[in-house]
Amino acid sequence: MSAALPVIKPLRRPRLWSALWVLAVLTVIVVCLIPPPPIPLPENSDKGEHFLAYFILAGSAVQLFRRGRPLLWVGAGLVLMGIGIEFAQGALTSNRMADPMDAVANTIGVLVGMATALTPLRDILLRWRG
Repeated sequence: MSAALPVIKPLRRPRLWSALWVLAVLTVIVVCLIPPPPIPLPENSDKGEHFLAYFILAGSAVQLFRRGRPLLWVGAGLVLMGIGIEFAQGALTSNRMADPMDAVANTIGVLVGMATALTPLRDILLRWRG
């Protein structure tokens, strides 16, 4: 019997990096569903925050997960998470509202983050021996 390829790259501390990534995902979910801070922001300025959050999640997924199907599934999951959070904001909260443009910013962040898999930056954690 042949063993299936692992989903995670052969990192020095895979459990630590996996736990940190899951914690980051959970943090994004919580921050998106709790009441927003009472700070006046310019209209649509949150799109950059959405892009950056999902870029970081996807870029760190590139560091953690193997290329191919595992990484594609994670990318698709992040896109669906971004869309799902927008629906949840509209349906489950009274202090937030669903914004399709936030979902677009999330998706673009995921795509740009996943694109780091095509650069030499894709294996920074593999090379890091800290």
